[in-house]
Amino acid sequence: MSRLFRDVEGGPRCPHGSVVCIGAFDGLHLGHQALVRHAVARACALSAEDQPTQAVALSFEPLPREFFAPAAPPPRLLLPRAKIEGLCALGVDQVGLLRFDAATAALTAQEFVHRVLVGMLAAREVWVGPGFRFGKARGGDLALLQKIGAHLSGSGQGFTAGEITPVLLDGERVSSTRIRAALQAGDFAAAQRLLGRPYAIGGRVVRGRQLGRTLGFPTANIRLAGKAPALSGIYATLVHGIGDVPLPAVASLGTRPTVDGVEPLLEAHLFDFDRDIYGCRIEVEFVAKLRDEVKYANLPALTAQMQRDADQARALLMQQQPRAFA
Repeated sequence: MSRLFRDVEGGPRCPHGSVVCIGAFDGLHLGHQALVRHAVARACALSAEDQPTQAVALSFEPLPREFFAPAAPPPRLLLPRAKIEGLCALGVDQVGLLRFDAATAALTAQEFVHRVLVGMLAAREVWVGPGFRFGKARGGDLALLQKIGAHLSGSGQGFTAGEITPVLLDGERVSSTRIRAALQAGDFAAAQRLLGRPYAIGGRVVRGRQLGRTLGFPTANIRLAGKAPALSGIYATLVHGIGDVPLPAVASLGTRPTVDGVEPLLEAHLFDFDRDIYGCRIEVEFVAKLRDEVKYANLPALTAQMQRDADQARALLMQQQPRAFA
């Protein structure tokens, strides 16, 4: 079982050394997967050669771009728990989801290397993706990693650093930016190809205002932990985690302007379903976008549109995902 650590401060975590991969890992797309798998493979190879070497995936929470733009955080593809679970599933021994705060932001690249990569993780190899930058004012890069690693070799604390070959799809590098653009365009097929899996948002079902139930459309609600979603609107979806097969649903992702909502919320209305699932962890897979979020004049107008949305989503899913209705 992979182990999670959050703090920059702390004693050694890898007594026999580690292979570290570093990145935002937002989305855990095909490029991220290639980087993590390469680090895991290198740790296995080093373990077979001499001594046990751990594979460590190193990231941050919040992401640096969220820390520096709290009033208008950029869209997020993957919530923290899903990122941890995804990294663990790829085979790493430890996940470092370092708290990115003012103190972390003030660390120079050199301080980060000595304190975290050397002091905590005893890195033997460090692997990054294309264009990687780190440290205060983004002052560190691959060349600096290689320079410090070589300089420390005489003391027995040295490490090598490298960049994996970019993963290309349709002649372009796979990136979180491409995935966000695909999601905002409602192109879930393109997003799935870049991710290597359907796009979904997971979380624990929480109680809302119960408004949907009073309107005849009870919903399973997932809060987004203060993260800005990469898409918004009304969608045909499949809900995983309740039964043996995914269940068809129509979902809303947004702020619910008709009822003066503020916080983004994912609300999924499962068809022909009447069970108490509060507290359950579910995953909502996005299949197709139906429309943008709209503010209606009153609740009857909203209810009428919700019925049209449900009918449209049901028909679309019956055509594309018939097994969900079996």
